Amino acid sequence: MPTVDMVRTGQNINRLRKQTGLSTADLQAALGLASPRAIFKWQRGDCLPTVDNLVVLAALFGVRIDDILAIDAAG
Repeated sequence: MPTVDMVRTGQNINRLRKQTGLSTADLQAALGLASPRAIFKWQRGDCLPTVDNLVVLAALFGVRIDDILAIDAAG
């Protein structure tokens, strides 16, 4: 079964955020989060964004959700 590599996904979020010139505070505001804690957790690979947050991240970064998620085919 395929699985999501949380650490690599977090690295993708961090890289894409920097490539688009967005700060953590920018993401926090765009996502309507009370604090940036969730974003830091995503970037560390501690947890994954919800599907609705992935949709917003993809739009902000100008990429597909598949470009954010790192999938391990073997699982």
